[in-house]
Amino acid sequence: MNHNSTSKRIILAGGSGFLGRELAAHLESRGGYEPVILTRNPDGYEGAGRAVFWDGKTLENELRTEIERAAAIINLAGKNVNCRPSEKNREEILTSRTDSVRVLGEAVRNVNEPPPVWIQASSLAIYGDAGDAICDESARVDEGFPANVCTAWEEELGKAILPNIRWAALRIGFVLGKDDGALPFLAKLVKLGLGGSIGNGKQWISWIHLDDMIAQLVEALENPAISGIYNATGPNPVTNADLMTTLRRILNRPWSPPAPAFAVRIGAPILDSDPEIALTGRRCIPKRLTEAGFEFRHPDLESALRDILKTH
Repeated sequence: MNHNSTSKRIILAGGSGFLGRELAAHLESRGGYEPVILTRNPDGYEGAGRAVFWDGKTLENELRTEIERAAAIINLAGKNVNCRPSEKNREEILTSRTDSVRVLGEAVRNVNEPPPVWIQASSLAIYGDAGDAICDESARVDEGFPANVCTAWEEELGKAILPNIRWAALRIGFVLGKDDGALPFLAKLVKLGLGGSIGNGKQWISWIHLDDMIAQLVEALENPAISGIYNATGPNPVTNADLMTTLRRILNRPWSPPAPAFAVRIGAPILDSDPEIALTGRRCIPKRLTEAGFEFRHPDLESALRDILKTH
């Protein structure tokens, strides 16, 4: 296979999702990068970069060929957690994460020149439902299904990494973007007059503007000082009640009654979602990225939402 030797090949596993598509477009627009999207459906992929088939769990020759002499692996693969919490879905949530890391690790050990950098997605869910406690990277890791998935995910990375690979695990927060993620759904609820707080509204949301999330991924890719575990979130988490109040203000909607926890639990199966995602939260801060000098373009929730929803 003839690879463009002038561009740095970046392997984007799970790159056909929300973050992957944005990151591929950003890397391509910067120049000097060739994003390679590993996806189950390369024919259906529309976006920047070059799509290559990978099922997320098998070590194929094509995967080895792509990884040989690549500049970096960025692994964003994993089933969306916002689904009905059935046994089957939970099993897929876990295995889609651990399998992808394990097989990429096998690929790295099966090539002559492995990528020198591995950026791995993880999640702030590792801290559990942490109440009002402020969680930096040294905070206690919790128990429970979401936290256990994250722990297994990160442990798999520990097994996969070779000594000469610089790695960073980004525990990603609630990413706010215009066309995907949870924000379009929340904006729709607000417009329908259903934009009240969820449950008691006191659960913390560690949010980040999509532009800053992409910038953090690029920082992890390009800055040789970035190594280890990082909270990939914004500097100013807010409560659910504050988030919904701000959204109503921006979208010019009046006060809305809160959705009590029991109603959220009753309604979740209709939406094929997991109610606990909406009812639990954590107050995380990006201590290590801030200490590394990362500057946020959108540290304030109201201006971030106005930028995304383009209201002034």
